[in-house]
Amino acid sequence: MAQTITTTKVGPNYKWVVLSNTTLGILMATINTNIVLISLPSIFHGININPLDPSKTNYLLWMLLGYMVVTATLLVTLGRISDMFGRVRMYNLGFAIFTLGSILLFFTPGTGDTAAISMILFRVVQAVGASFLFANSTAIITDAFPAHQRGLALGINQVAGIVGNVLGLILGGILAAINWRYVFLVSVPFGLFGTFWAYWKLRETALVNRHQKIDWLGNVTFFVGLIVLLFGLTYGIEPYGDAPTGWGSPFVLGAVFLGLLLLIIFVIIELRVPDPMFRLTLFKIRAFSIGNLSNFLSSLSRGGLQFMLIIWLQGIWLPLHGYNFEDTPLWAGIYMLPMMVGMIIVAPFSGWLSDRIGAKTLATLGLFLQVAGFLLLTFLPANFDYTVFALLLALMGVAQGLFSVPNTAALMNSVPANQRGAASGMNSTATNAASVISMAVFFSIVTLGLAASLPTTLTNGLTGVGLPLEIATKIGHLPPIAALFGAFLGYNPMSTLVQPAALQQLSQANQNVLLGKTFFPNLISDPFMVGLHAAFYISAGLCLIAAIASFFRGKHSPALAQEPAADEAVYILEDEAVLTGEA
Repeated sequence: MAQTITTTKVGPNYKWVVLSNTTLGILMATINTNIVLISLPSIFHGININPLDPSKTNYLLWMLLGYMVVTATLLVTLGRISDMFGRVRMYNLGFAIFTLGSILLFFTPGTGDTAAISMILFRVVQAVGASFLFANSTAIITDAFPAHQRGLALGINQVAGIVGNVLGLILGGILAAINWRYVFLVSVPFGLFGTFWAYWKLRETALVNRHQKIDWLGNVTFFVGLIVLLFGLTYGIEPYGDAPTGWGSPFVLGAVFLGLLLLIIFVIIELRVPDPMFRLTLFKIRAFSIGNLSNFLSSLSRGGLQFMLIIWLQGIWLPLHGYNFEDTPLWAGIYMLPMMVGMIIVAPFSGWLSDRIGAKTLATLGLFLQVAGFLLLTFLPANFDYTVFALLLALMGVAQGLFSVPNTAALMNSVPANQRGAASGMNSTATNAASVISMAVFFSIVTLGLAASLPTTLTNGLTGVGLPLEIATKIGHLPPIAALFGAFLGYNPMSTLVQPAALQQLSQANQNVLLGKTFFPNLISDPFMVGLHAAFYISAGLCLIAAIASFFRGKHSPALAQEPAADEAVYILEDEAVLTGEA
């Protein structure tokens, strides 16, 4: 095949343009993850839906997890397509699609089921746009920066994601109090500006191969397999019959089995097709395979745990310290800030240092510190001293900052330049898929822990304030997930579990006790901590395995420092031997 070389001229400051634009994109995408979490009560109230109604909990579940499920299933496919048709082009498209999704959400029509379904679909549109941003931002940064500056650049980019999580909580609390539609409107000006800026300033500086064919069979099996698997895991959180979780449901078990089977078929397909959507031979690169494994295990350990920590704050600690339930979502975000601050301080520094000494020491140390953090959390009582809690959160943030940036930089440095889109997509898929799996697993662990003792504890507590035994027993055997969701959304769980007719049978004094700030936290604290401690131990074990794997990732390669930056020598090559890394 004839070789065509086209030189792309970019200025010496181009890499900083790339970093600033991709940072804006990640900031916008991460803001919209948490801004919805904290705004859900106002959103559901605005469309006249009770999310804790058993017939409506699917809406709650998919508003919470749908965004993550879609991004997890699309990232590898979009990363591979971006390698074929241009990362900047696909990234720009993602900015535009995300902005369109935000506009559609702002104008969500109607109320009730129609509005809820429309919002879930529009969130899917947002998720598609975010998938383009997530799949390409890391690869575009890697293309633009020389190897000796990539860690610093990726660290700054990841800080934007951390800041976005914090801003999402704060903006969500402020805007939802004014009008729930403003929660989605806030993204529109940033999206319009970012889209225009990206189309105007960003240039294609990567190796592009327009002669490869799209691996349709591989794409379909991967997408369907992963989304069916994540569907099954997601519905495993919901009760099934008299069981507190859905792990005995034929639908859940069938979905998990079918999803895993399709993913196995996907691997077989990828080993046989000439132009696979993801070259599994990249796993022969030790830094790439260990980087992905460590990232997956680390994400598995912490994805669901962050939700558990928030429920711990909202359902137990904050009410015991005098906060109204409706105020707990915002304050939980504020009290989680030490973890964010630890990551913000350490991430750029660890990226800069990894450019000089490599990823092995920093990433492995970060994972061992996460192990220590999870184990130390098991020593805290339900009503803890916040100073100790804040120090442990800061330790967890520092640990994640030490691990994440060096691990990502080493992973991206290890692959051929023409495979960076797929590599970035796989790394992001590992993060997002592990987070969904983690939420399903840890919600289930805590729910099962509650189900073992909460019925007796709750029944005794309700009879103690005067409810008849028959009514108290019925309430005590309601699915505990309803209480967890209620606390997470900022509702007083007792007001959602006890019907108004039952409340009327109590004296005003007993009603005040039942609906007070301390009744539910005192009842749930012991059963909740049993499940939470089990989740901490599992997370510590996962991080320990990741740390051992990270230790064997290999040494820093000085040869990487010789790779030119985008503003030093950039060529778009259309030669198959070069593009497949075989030249």
